[in-house]
Amino acid sequence: MKLAMRVISFCHYLQGPAATQYLADMGADVVKIEPLGGAFERRWSGGDSYVEGVSAFMLSANRNKRSLAIDLKNPEAREVMLRLIDGADVIVENFRPGVLDRLGFGYEAIRARRPDIIYASATGLGADGPDAGRPGQDLLMQARSGLVAATGSREAGPTIVGAAVVDQHGAALLAMGVLAAFVRKLQTGEGTRVEASLFQAGVDLQSEAITKYFARRAEGDVMSRGPNVGSWYHDAPYGAYAIADGHVVLSMNDPGKLAQALDSEALRALVEIDRYAERERYAAAVARELAGRTFADLSARFDAHGIWHERVQSYDDLVQDRQAQHLGVFTHCRVGDSEARLVAHPLRYDGAVPGLRTMPLEPGCDSREILAEAGFRADEIERLAAQGVIRAPVSGEAGQMSANQEEKASSR
Repeated sequence: MKLAMRVISFCHYLQGPAATQYLADMGADVVKIEPLGGAFERRWSGGDSYVEGVSAFMLSANRNKRSLAIDLKNPEAREVMLRLIDGADVIVENFRPGVLDRLGFGYEAIRARRPDIIYASATGLGADGPDAGRPGQDLLMQARSGLVAATGSREAGPTIVGAAVVDQHGAALLAMGVLAAFVRKLQTGEGTRVEASLFQAGVDLQSEAITKYFARRAEGDVMSRGPNVGSWYHDAPYGAYAIADGHVVLSMNDPGKLAQALDSEALRALVEIDRYAERERYAAAVARELAGRTFADLSARFDAHGIWHERVQSYDDLVQDRQAQHLGVFTHCRVGDSEARLVAHPLRYDGAVPGLRTMPLEPGCDSREILAEAGFRADEIERLAAQGVIRAPVSGEAGQMSANQEEKASSR
């Protein structure tokens, strides 16, 4: 798949890099702009997770890109970047408001030079407003958007989601905005300013729950549920339950069919109750019926009666999941003598998942190639490298994983 779009990415951490990775997977030429020593995500990885010294954080959101390492504070960097921007369709950045303005690459300055540019900015709390300058990060926006409260319960208290869901959703929204602006540019020739924030991404994740909350005129604590029920607004038995060999979740189900599947007189006696008003009573009864049973037994019963259910899986279970294997949920990247497992692009196009073409394992591994394409002579590139304006490893030491190391995309 080839998307005829060149993207200059002033992005770090997760939201911006993940957004531009979506675009790169689709075939866009994404140039990752990073400091001479590499972006933050190269130097830190939660859980001390590295593959041959390469940060798993970086590996998770930077495939199919090229890297230009450049000192943006060096006066000579401005001319280099402007020449690159002149050949680009899109700029994506996720610095705090005002940072790129001070470096000379803010929206107004670039729009004056390139009226047709698509300029996409991702911030924590928006580009303006009373709190625009505050830090914006996934956990902070989980809390501020109400997600931590809504995920909690009376017993557990506020509960943090166990993955960077706001960052990842924010990345998808940012990529969606860029694609919409690109279609507009193809149709009209006009540029667009796209603005995304983690705060709004966190709220958007909860559009169903928030709409229901205010429609019902709910008051007070959204953590008004017991240990089993999955959310404040669902009837029981919607939620998670302990079983003999792990946990099972039950989705929206007919109580009569559930009682029949479990051959339970106790549940038959509760078929007519209000399963929202008395959801804790009903959920507790379901929990008692499920305790001590194995998933194999329950799944056979549930399938036979049309009960929507799934086993709670670990990541190790997920790797062995036959449907995940069929869909090509994972891909692999060779890093030194090791292999990193990555989450693949989540869509198929004409039956195929976009493959892993490249991975910029070292900052600046593509600097020479990128500048040469922008019209810089070899001697100019050498001078910029010698003066510390760019980092440009010599050929053979560049650290770019090439297409011949690609794991073939599935095309079922």
